[in-house]
Amino acid sequence: MKGIAALGLAAMTISCFAGSVSAQSLLDKIKNGETIRLGFAGDPPSAYPGENNAPLGFVNAMTLDILKKLGTIKVEPIVTEWGSLIPGLQAGRFDIITGGMYILPERCRNVVFTEPLAKFAEALLVPNGNPKDLHSFDDIRDKGLTLVTTAGSDTVTNAKGAGIPEDRVMQVAGQAEFLQAVKVGRAAAGSLNYFTVKELADKDDSVEMADPFTPPAGKAGYPSLAFLPNQQAAVDAFNEVLKTYIGSDEMMQSVGKYGYTKINLPDGTKTADLCKG
Repeated sequence: MKGIAALGLAAMTISCFAGSVSAQSLLDKIKNGETIRLGFAGDPPSAYPGENNAPLGFVNAMTLDILKKLGTIKVEPIVTEWGSLIPGLQAGRFDIITGGMYILPERCRNVVFTEPLAKFAEALLVPNGNPKDLHSFDDIRDKGLTLVTTAGSDTVTNAKGAGIPEDRVMQVAGQAEFLQAVKVGRAAAGSLNYFTVKELADKDDSVEMADPFTPPAGKAGYPSLAFLPNQQAAVDAFNEVLKTYIGSDEMMQSVGKYGYTKINLPDGTKTADLCKG
């Protein structure tokens, strides 16, 4: 009996030790001032790497502000392709997706989002002069043309929803490939969020934003931060900070240099509703 009791005590000790290790949640790491790994792609102005992969963009700026309020200023930026963000989070390569990922029902099955950080509409990138006279996804569909976007973008779903055939929706790895597809005519137009399209058009005289452009009805995008499903405590903590941070002078000062203005503030739409579709 003494042997059994001793064995039981040892098992309890091991169990308690294992429990204390597993209890080291992401929120605990943040509060303890430990290094938090941020995963994002090269997707300005939402999130992109600067010198030495410094985390730039308005979503990264907001994340750094919130992390500081919660207890840490230490971060490790990890840059990957857009389509690898959720797989990378699931594989443990980073702790938070800060790439400005939109809240979509299919993504909600794999990650947990904070409340929205902004509200954005899509825009259309076309060759200079808009030679095909494109002003909507309907135009692209009706003229039998090809639309390019990045792999994993919500634009893929929106384009298919507008009736553009799957073989007419070209998916590429990143913004460089996206721009090149429009420039060389592999696609008649490209669509991503407004800020990304505007930045590309501002930097390259051979392309422009379609003006006017009518985005798919009811298809506004709500970027957010994404966490593993077992990190709800961290999500709750971020959401609590967001209640007073969103729209504050502090926030606007951090994001203003990336083109974010008060017109881009979230409109009160809740993550739970967006996850339902």
